[in-house]
Amino acid sequence: APVGPVVPVGEPVALVRIPALGLEEVVVEGTASGDLRVGPGHQRNTVLPGQEGTSVLMGRAATYGRPFADLTDLTPGDSIEVVVAQGTRTFRVLGVRRTGDPLPQPREAGVARLVLATAEGQGRLAGLTPGEAVYVDAEADDAFPAPAGRPAAIPESEQLMASEVTVLPLLATCLAALVLATLLIISARQRWSAVLVWVLASPGVLALAWVTTDVLVRLLPNVM
Repeated sequence: APVGPVVPVGEPVALVRIPALGLEEVVVEGTASGDLRVGPGHQRNTVLPGQEGTSVLMGRAATYGRPFADLTDLTPGDSIEVVVAQGTRTFRVLGVRRTGDPLPQPREAGVARLVLATAEGQGRLAGLTPGEAVYVDAEADDAFPAPAGRPAAIPESEQLMASEVTVLPLLATCLAALVLATLLIISARQRWSAVLVWVLASPGVLALAWVTTDVLVRLLPNVM
């Protein structure tokens, strides 16, 4: 696994385990909505987990396996184990906070801090209507060295609760392709039997619908 400071987006960078939640997930580089479809993501302008400094990991709360759905069940003292290329570090949870809550005390020198971030909703459709961000802060007393040279900033699409509006042209193309496929099926139905048309057209239509749905999901908040 890489140790930073610059890692290609989508590259696995760490393995995170939270025994209290029965969670074990591979963490990839990047936090855009498309990146978080495969698991929790590492915010690229922060140190890697376990390195000296503050590392931020984001994960979905309702879709694609919802790896961070139960973060609010963590309590102070719970352990979070992180395995990276430099070794293994065990963090202890400091607490759970939400937007507007007081921040934890400043990090001391030589300490590794880990922030897990996701979304939280309310009501019966909480998973589909995330209303606010929720964070879990944790610390490890011993940290790995962090190489210099990290990006100073990340695109807006990689911020917490952001979506990838850059996929709108691709979504328009997919929808146009679906309309065209529908017209072709209607035209073919006038010449050949329904069974023959659907046998030939179904695989392509299903694949196109799958791709369209996948693109559409990237317009939702990245931690939903």
